[in-house]
Amino acid sequence: MHQRIEDYALIGDEQTAALVGRDGSIDWLCLPRFDSGACFARLLGDEENGHWRIAPEGAEGRPCTRRAYRPDSLVLDTEWDTPEGSVRVTDLMPQRDRAPDLVRIVEGLSGRVTVRSTLRLRFDYGSIVPWMRRSDGHRVAVAGPDSVWLRSEPPVRTWGERLRTHAQFTVGPGEKVALVLTWHPSHDPRPPLIDPYQALAHSVTDWRAWAARCRYTGPHRDAVVRSLITLKALTYAPTGGIVAAPTTSLPEEPGGVRNWDYRYCWLRDSTLTLGALLSAGYQEEAEAWRDWLLRAVAGNPADLQIMYGLAGERRLPEYELPWLSGFAGSAPVRIGNDAVKQLQLDVYGEVLDTLYLARRSGLPSKPHMWAMQRALLDFLRRSWHRPDEGLWEVRGGRRHFVHSKVMVWVAADRAVRTLEADPSLRGDPEGWRALREEVHREVCEKGYDPERNTFTQSYGSRELDAALLLIPRVGCLPPDDPRVTGTVDAVRAELGEGGGLLRRYSSDTSSVDGLPGGEGAFLVCSFWLADALHLTGRTEKARELFDRLVGLANDVGLLAEEYRVDDDSAAGRHLGNFPQAFSHIGLVNTALALYGDDRAG
Repeated sequence: MHQRIEDYALIGDEQTAALVGRDGSIDWLCLPRFDSGACFARLLGDEENGHWRIAPEGAEGRPCTRRAYRPDSLVLDTEWDTPEGSVRVTDLMPQRDRAPDLVRIVEGLSGRVTVRSTLRLRFDYGSIVPWMRRSDGHRVAVAGPDSVWLRSEPPVRTWGERLRTHAQFTVGPGEKVALVLTWHPSHDPRPPLIDPYQALAHSVTDWRAWAARCRYTGPHRDAVVRSLITLKALTYAPTGGIVAAPTTSLPEEPGGVRNWDYRYCWLRDSTLTLGALLSAGYQEEAEAWRDWLLRAVAGNPADLQIMYGLAGERRLPEYELPWLSGFAGSAPVRIGNDAVKQLQLDVYGEVLDTLYLARRSGLPSKPHMWAMQRALLDFLRRSWHRPDEGLWEVRGGRRHFVHSKVMVWVAADRAVRTLEADPSLRGDPEGWRALREEVHREVCEKGYDPERNTFTQSYGSRELDAALLLIPRVGCLPPDDPRVTGTVDAVRAELGEGGGLLRRYSSDTSSVDGLPGGEGAFLVCSFWLADALHLTGRTEKARELFDRLVGLANDVGLLAEEYRVDDDSAAGRHLGNFPQAFSHIGLVNTALALYGDDRAG
């Protein structure tokens, strides 16, 4: 039986990540990168697709008694109380030197507890059973390009049974056993062994030193720091790119087909990510993200994509894995993402807004950065009249999405502002002002419904879209404009799911995105609503909503992409890929908007 999405916690080494369930099972891990094939894929199939469970004997498959991250770190402690005593499993992935290591330390707390480890390695998303052998007292698994070593300190007895590797041992108070799983290319020699206990101490120290840099001191600081740690964990350290999530194909609807691969870097997140990092005090990470963006988008402006691989790769072909049944039977399981081929005009505005913010915030400029911005503006001047697939990557045909046009306005506006701040730069200020005015006029004429006093999702439609809440945030209209307050009220009324939660767009989603079924409330949209309420003078309501949204995080502070309230109770469940960078970016930015002015250092 599958655990719920919210039953998982995240550990990682800033190059890949693992999901650890409340039952002590690691059910998802891709090695050596976020976008590599998974060696544990139980999350999207069953136990035969790979996992690694450590739990007290007799408690296998049952949830732990309690768990928590060590404060201000990505080190996870999971504890069980049993009739024989109590035991703790500490999980971490130390920042790597050469090879990725997964460390699991078992420690007795009271009594004497027998603990059982069951390891099923299945490479290539659960499809390949490796050849297992012993070497120097270690277990070694090899299949094609992948090799994994399993060792313990002190050594414990291990044995193979039914294509699984087992270990069983007993710990008393203060006694510890560390198990370390290390990956390397099968053609290379085994990498140097790490000391698991030193790795634990260094990881806790390093994470706490990083978290201490956070300048935010307002309400829900723990949630803000946890969100920033999560964003750091979703960063691919060699390049600075930030993945949208470490998972693929976690469903937006249980049993449905809205299952996508989010292990890539989206340009749509760029401005909001940069703003969150800079405002919270993380300039180094902001600069690395800005530099990744510049490398990724370099080239012909007409070829700008909405997403890229971890190092800026452009080809992300989408295909299905038929041997995996999907999370809770939600098939198909998809690898890659065909949305990479879509035209989304808003990404041009997001890139230009990001680079404007970077320049204004004092990040050092890069050669050819301004020339690239001018080239993007030239493309937009020729192409902005075209319909596109929009922010939400619909697969139901192109439209003239209002948000896309608003972001074209943002592109022209930021270019004009850049020239006004630095007249030494070459450009076409009059042409860009004209473009800004033309787009603004068209949006207000064709994207606004005067009868309902609201902007609409696309020209001539009656559907609404939560992205319209960004209009005052980006400065296209002032917050006190009656059209803005009318739009906020209409979106809140029509897209609301109760308690301030918002869907992305109107209820008949299939007519917009061309897919059957529905989805839950989109969490980042709910954070946008809190921002819009604050901007339009309803700060107390915004703070009430923010409190509710923070409370939706799971027991270790993580948020998925979506949330759905059960029909028969006040409880709900997380949906979509997990943890979701966009949701955590929303949390950080809303906290800064509501409390940052007078509480951030």
